[in-house]
Amino acid sequence: MWNRAAQHLAADAGWWSREPPRLKPTLAGWASGILIRMYYVEHEPAHFHAEHQGQNARFTFDGELLTGEISSGTALRLIKLSAVAHRAELDANWENMKAGRPLARIEPLQ
Repeated sequence: MWNRAAQHLAADAGWWSREPPRLKPTLAGWASGILIRMYYVEHEPAHFHAEHQGQNARFTFDGELLTGEISSGTALRLIKLSAVAHRAELDANWENMKAGRPLARIEPLQ
Protein backbone atom coordinates (compact mmCIF):
# COMPACT_ATOMS: atom_id res chain seq x y z
CA MET A 1 0.00 0.00 0.00
CA TRP A 2 1.36 3.40 -0.81
CA ASN A 3 1.93 6.12 1.73
CA ARG A 4 -0.71 8.39 3.23
CA ALA A 5 0.56 11.60 1.61
CA ALA A 6 0.17 10.03 -1.82
CA GLN A 7 -3.26 8.66 -0.89
CA HIS A 8 -4.51 12.08 0.21
CA LEU A 9 -3.21 13.79 -2.90
CA ALA A 10 -4.69 11.09 -5.08
CA ALA A 11 -8.06 11.43 -3.38
CA ASP A 12 -7.94 15.23 -3.68
CA ALA A 13 -7.12 14.97 -7.37
CA GLY A 14 -9.81 12.35 -7.99
CA TRP A 15 -7.29 9.66 -8.96
CA TRP A 16 -8.11 6.04 -8.38
CA SER A 17 -5.46 3.48 -9.04
CA ARG A 18 -3.65 0.57 -7.46
CA GLU A 19 -0.41 2.34 -8.33
CA PRO A 20 0.63 5.47 -6.43
CA PRO A 21 1.39 8.73 -8.18
CA ARG A 22 5.11 9.38 -8.61
CA LEU A 23 5.28 12.31 -6.20
CA LYS A 24 8.68 13.92 -6.26
CA PRO A 25 9.10 16.64 -3.63
CA THR A 26 11.98 19.03 -4.13
CA LEU A 27 14.39 18.78 -1.21
CA ALA A 28 16.71 21.53 -2.36
CA GLY A 29 16.93 24.17 -5.06
CA TRP A 30 20.13 26.12 -5.43
CA ALA A 31 21.17 29.29 -7.21
CA SER A 32 23.37 27.12 -9.42
CA GLY A 33 20.18 25.70 -10.95
CA ILE A 34 20.48 22.27 -9.33
CA LEU A 35 17.30 20.68 -7.99
CA ILE A 36 17.50 17.77 -5.57
CA ARG A 37 14.41 15.55 -5.37
CA MET A 38 13.25 12.29 -3.89
CA TYR A 39 10.29 10.29 -5.20
CA TYR A 40 7.73 9.11 -2.66
CA VAL A 41 7.67 5.65 -4.22
CA GLU A 42 11.28 4.53 -4.34
CA HIS A 43 13.45 1.43 -4.31
CA GLU A 44 16.77 0.53 -2.80
CA PRO A 45 19.56 1.51 -2.82
CA ALA A 46 18.89 4.81 -1.07
CA HIS A 47 19.37 7.63 -3.57
CA PHE A 48 18.20 11.06 -4.69
CA HIS A 49 17.50 12.61 -8.07
CA ALA A 50 19.35 15.70 -9.30
CA GLU A 51 18.29 17.92 -12.18
CA HIS A 52 20.49 20.51 -13.83
CA GLN A 53 19.86 22.34 -17.12
CA GLY A 54 17.41 19.71 -18.34
CA GLN A 55 19.66 16.79 -17.45
CA ASN A 56 18.69 14.22 -14.83
CA ALA A 57 20.63 11.70 -12.79
CA ARG A 58 20.37 9.54 -9.68
CA PHE A 59 23.04 9.70 -6.97
CA THR A 60 23.92 7.75 -3.84
CA PHE A 61 23.96 9.60 -0.55
CA ASP A 62 27.75 9.72 -0.97
CA GLY A 63 27.26 11.74 -4.16
CA GLU A 64 28.25 8.93 -6.54
CA LEU A 65 26.44 8.83 -9.89
CA LEU A 66 24.14 5.79 -10.26
CA THR A 67 22.33 6.47 -13.53
CA GLY A 68 21.64 9.35 -15.88
CA GLU A 69 23.86 12.19 -16.93
CA ILE A 70 24.74 15.66 -15.77
CA SER A 71 27.56 16.95 -17.92
CA SER A 72 28.56 20.01 -15.90
CA GLY A 73 31.65 19.27 -13.81
CA THR A 74 30.75 22.13 -11.47
CA ALA A 75 27.24 20.75 -10.91
CA LEU A 76 28.62 17.25 -10.27
CA ARG A 77 31.12 18.64 -7.76
CA LEU A 78 28.40 20.62 -5.94
CA ILE A 79 26.08 17.61 -5.86
CA LYS A 80 28.80 15.43 -4.35
CA LEU A 81 29.84 18.06 -1.79
CA SER A 82 26.23 18.65 -0.79
CA ALA A 83 25.42 14.95 -0.52
CA VAL A 84 28.37 14.36 1.78
CA ALA A 85 27.62 17.47 3.87
CA HIS A 86 23.91 16.62 4.18
CA ARG A 87 24.16 12.82 4.49
CA ALA A 88 22.23 12.71 7.78
CA GLU A 89 19.39 14.79 6.30
CA LEU A 90 19.24 12.59 3.20
CA ASP A 91 19.11 9.46 5.38
CA ALA A 92 16.33 11.00 7.49
CA ASN A 93 14.36 11.97 4.38
CA TRP A 94 14.73 8.44 2.98
CA GLU A 95 13.25 7.02 6.19
CA ASN A 96 10.48 9.65 6.14
CA MET A 97 9.71 8.80 2.51
CA LYS A 98 9.45 5.08 3.29
CA ALA A 99 7.12 5.83 6.23
CA GLY A 100 4.96 8.23 4.19
CA ARG A 101 5.94 11.27 6.25
CA PRO A 102 6.69 14.71 4.80
CA LEU A 103 10.22 15.34 3.61
CA ALA A 104 12.36 18.15 5.02
CA ARG A 105 14.00 20.79 2.84
CA ILE A 106 17.79 20.76 2.69
CA GLU A 107 19.62 24.06 2.83
CA PRO A 108 22.28 24.77 0.19
CA LEU A 109 25.96 24.79 1.09
CA GLN A 110 27.17 28.08 2.49
